[in-house]
Amino acid sequence: RDLDGAHLEFTRGIGNPLGVKISDKCTPEELIRIIDTMNPQNVPGKLSIIVRMGAEKLRKNLPGLIRAVQREGKAVVWISDPVHGNTRVADGGYKTRDFVNIRAELRAFFDVHDEMGSHPGGVHVEMTGEDVTECTGGESGVSDETLKDRYITACDPRLNGQQALELGFLIAERMRLRTGLPPL
Repeated sequence: RDLDGAHLEFTRGIGNPLGVKISDKCTPEELIRIIDTMNPQNVPGKLSIIVRMGAEKLRKNLPGLIRAVQREGKAVVWISDPVHGNTRVADGGYKTRDFVNIRAELRAFFDVHDEMGSHPGGVHVEMTGEDVTECTGGESGVSDETLKDRYITACDPRLNGQQALELGFLIAERMRLRTGLPPL
């Protein structure tokens, strides 16, 4: 994270929408510097802040980041990436993610935005419609013991179709509550 590095400065002249991933290590001051560099004209919709921290760290750190953005009048789109901050290696050596932790981080993302009066603008997940066994938990019942059954990813573990659908319903429910619609 070199705030004075060429890779960040390069983004200043890009006209297309951009996204930047931030973790719990990003301070409010650093975030404002990143925003000023990547979106110097403060164009609405140009810059997405992709938050990946884990639920507990998100609840602790995201309010300060949102407060700084609000105070400075910066136009950003807040996106949750609840998958990346929740990776672990299971006993069998498989890289996996626990659905309960992914769900907890997504709920924390919505909770913080509700508390701060800001808008949760999007969610990024790694998923497939296939019946894989790469992430544990959820209604599909994948466990550490069943990871080996259909673990086919070439890179990172993905939510299977059923797990992704569960997250989709959680997102829909939270968005309905935000707009005053009755629960599903």
